[in-house]
Amino acid sequence: MPEKPAFPLTPPVPLAALLAREDLALRQIAGPADPGTVLHGAHTSEMADPYPYLLGGELLLTAGVHIPEAAGSGAYFDDYVARIVAGGGAALGFGVAPVHHTVPPALIAACDTHGLPLVEVPPRTTFAAVARAVWQLMERARTAELRRVTEAQQSLAAAAARPDPVPSVLRRLAARIRGRAVLYGPEGTEIATAGTAADPDGSLSALAHQLTARGSTTASATTPTGAHLTAYALGNDFVLTVATPTREPGDHTIASVAAVLLTLLTSTQETGSATARTSALVRLLLGSTPEEVTPLLDTGDRWLVVHASPSSQGEHPNPGARGPVDMRLRRGARQAPTHPHPPDQLSATTLGASLGSPLVDLRSDVVRILVPADHPPEPHPDWTLGVSDEVPAQHLATADAQAARALARARATRTPLVRHTPHRPFASLFPPEDARTLLAPLTGTPALKETLRTWLSLHGSWDRTAVALSVHRNTVRQRIARCATLLGTDLDDPDVRAELWFALRVIDQ
Repeated sequence: MPEKPAFPLTPPVPLAALLAREDLALRQIAGPADPGTVLHGAHTSEMADPYPYLLGGELLLTAGVHIPEAAGSGAYFDDYVARIVAGGGAALGFGVAPVHHTVPPALIAACDTHGLPLVEVPPRTTFAAVARAVWQLMERARTAELRRVTEAQQSLAAAAARPDPVPSVLRRLAARIRGRAVLYGPEGTEIATAGTAADPDGSLSALAHQLTARGSTTASATTPTGAHLTAYALGNDFVLTVATPTREPGDHTIASVAAVLLTLLTSTQETGSATARTSALVRLLLGSTPEEVTPLLDTGDRWLVVHASPSSQGEHPNPGARGPVDMRLRRGARQAPTHPHPPDQLSATTLGASLGSPLVDLRSDVVRILVPADHPPEPHPDWTLGVSDEVPAQHLATADAQAARALARARATRTPLVRHTPHRPFASLFPPEDARTLLAPLTGTPALKETLRTWLSLHGSWDRTAVALSVHRNTVRQRIARCATLLGTDLDDPDVRAELWFALRVIDQ
């Protein structure tokens, strides 16, 4: 079975329209009288085998010069017509006179056998006139199709300006293509539909799902009943599908225009989750509390706060490894910036998506992300993460501080991810009143208190404390010395360190 020829991208002309031209006086004398037979061009050839010269869909014109004198048996004509059909020829036009006074009967029989329309061209009609008539009809068809597409574009644009733009565009599209148009949403649900043709077997829905699964921009199929289906990806996971009983040349152009308009229309329509986030933000700005707006987000009632910063290219994969940075620190050289390339909004949003949350805030070189507690993050390539404890919405500020300290520890220890350790009941070991009294000299200097906390958490390491706080190690030494002076104590004493550590943990609770 030969492959179906690829017809030229020109409007076809019905053979019946050419036969209706009285000035040509053409007459079909063999083959099926199918009103659906169309021509994509006209070609004259006197080759015994025209197959190599056919594009497909042509009216092949011949005067029979190639026919040998001993061809009356019919075998020659049968082979000749078979090759025309194999080449995709739409019809055969045979010119009577001057070579043949009548159309050979064997040629008529062969055309009937192979189902090829045979047209008799009278002596007074030249092949040039037939070809010119075909091209004239094609030009008229092209002009009519352009007018149809232009009118459809104007109609679709007017529909997009209506108060109900999406349903209006679908209705106009279905009317223009004389078929069915369906818009599917991000979850594959049917958003809107128009047209009289039904989809009982779910072919349009299946094609939309196939398009989404493959990540393509378009997909097409043909149903067993001959209907033509096409799907267009609109962005934001919306899909437009159309079904037409026939495939007209301008249908794809009209549907593409509708797809562009629907892409613009759906891009302004937020999904349910995005609408909920917007509502939550508005309510917060209008005075609602976090616990009041949290149910709108439909993510549970407990959260994790994640602080993330890009991993430095010079960091070591294992804590304690020595390298050029450590050597410079030991010699007292100033540390190079830990993050020479701060994250941009695109990378921050991408990180949030990979962690399963669109709630992202980019601040300087740190990305803050709110993650539902049932989706705890895992180490992420090229990022250093600090993760808070699970908290309800009203304690997000506390979780934010926890995540910040966890990130500082992760950066100091060159660990991809550090989780905040839940508070232990230090209050039972160290009364809060005593803790506040002990640390009172540092109350007015948060930098000293944070430096002391970090220095104690890193077991008195000057280098790692400097890395965690992004300051010089001499600054750490000066701050710790200042803490010792204000507190009036010896920080080299392990008992003193333990007491201060307990006090800091108690006031953090």
